[in-house]
Amino acid sequence: MAAAAGRARRGARLSAAALLALPALALLALTAGRRGGGSGSDEGEPGSPPPPPFALPPGLREELRQRRRDLRRLAAAGGGEAAAAAGGLGCGDLSLATGVSVLGWGFTKVVARAALAGGGAVALKSVHGAGREVRQCVLRYGAPAGCRRLAAYKLLKEVTLLQRLRHPGIVQLHGQCYDNSGDPEIRVTAMLELGSPLEMIQLLQTPWEERFKICLSLVKLLFYLAHSPLGSIVLLDFQPRQFVMVDGNLKVTDMDDASTEELSCKEDKDCTLDFPTKSFPLKCSAVGKCEGINEKKNLFNAYRYFFTYLLPHSAPPALRPFLGDILNATGDLRYGINETLKAFEKVLHLYKSGLYLQKRPLLLKDYISLKGFRMVEGEDYKCWPSYSHLGCLLSVHGAEEAAAICNSQSQCQSFIVTQRRTWTGRPLASFQSSLTDLIPDANAVVYIKRSTSSGERL
Repeated sequence: MAAAAGRARRGARLSAAALLALPALALLALTAGRRGGGSGSDEGEPGSPPPPPFALPPGLREELRQRRRDLRRLAAAGGGEAAAAAGGLGCGDLSLATGVSVLGWGFTKVVARAALAGGGAVALKSVHGAGREVRQCVLRYGAPAGCRRLAAYKLLKEVTLLQRLRHPGIVQLHGQCYDNSGDPEIRVTAMLELGSPLEMIQLLQTPWEERFKICLSLVKLLFYLAHSPLGSIVLLDFQPRQFVMVDGNLKVTDMDDASTEELSCKEDKDCTLDFPTKSFPLKCSAVGKCEGINEKKNLFNAYRYFFTYLLPHSAPPALRPFLGDILNATGDLRYGINETLKAFEKVLHLYKSGLYLQKRPLLLKDYISLKGFRMVEGEDYKCWPSYSHLGCLLSVHGAEEAAAICNSQSQCQSFIVTQRRTWTGRPLASFQSSLTDLIPDANAVVYIKRSTSSGERL
């Protein structure tokens, strides 16, 4: 209830923010349209020469210089992939977008939803002029336009990273529009794949198979980041709020705090990886870098924010020892990302193949099968976690596992293995507490407990 109330209060605040943000977005769109569409002026390109100097405080000028340097370094890396990513949406598309509504905001950016003229919708990211980063910068330097430019470089860094990193677990960049007309401020809008916020409480109520998919997707993403074209990448602000769901798939959507730099060191004691509850000593390599620190930081954050909550609960009993090994090994950082991915793939193989069901008693013999019929769908007894809120609908390897589940539930008297499949290819079985009306279906089989059939008329 507290979380729901918080979301309601947040929604109320967003409506006020939308009124403030929409004129800025409209101004950007109109300005871009007058400039002829495309991606805006070339001066806004990451890595381009800095604009003429302005009367900015020395500290702010130094911060701007550092962020421009980071942009040039990223722009120089992986040019081929960046070229492949070019040619998407630009300022002209932004000027024609309608139905702009603010979805939320953070430390640096505001995110809005917009409908495209050609159909579909995108997420728009732009600098949050009243955000904490800009406000704190203004308090330090007293230069609002220069501070917004500093924040814009952070968004440009995210755009540059998204151009070079192509993976199913990273939100897709559809295009960008930037306008650098020579004043201290840069106007930047990134157009991204639209997703829905990751709600951990809702995920905890979903079937284990769906939660395992989330964790497996995250592991595959971290494997890619550890071996990316830009080197090992760490997500410095690793939180569930940095992820979204797109068509049932987990994707990281916030990359502005990602870093390709690994911690420099002179000796091993310089390489302690600290978390609120644990610390891990790492090795200082011969080249003066802490070995694997980016990979290990990502992995432990995945353990503490995702694995501990999503992996163990309601997992198939035979798989729990394997999941326990994963939790222990990632929680102690005995596994790297390579070993973690192998362990996840082993669990997936056992689950999809049904090998985890070996050495179990055969219970299907206790059921009568009626071929060519199925049960009338309707509301029945509930089980957790079900794929349906109307009744008990669970993923099974086959009829034998469904029989074991039915035997373990006192309310269950019959079941049918449906034609519906989960992402692993496993069928869904529907369990019933009574013999409802049967209707002909050449492809279906109804399984009824013998004790039930002897007491009821078929």
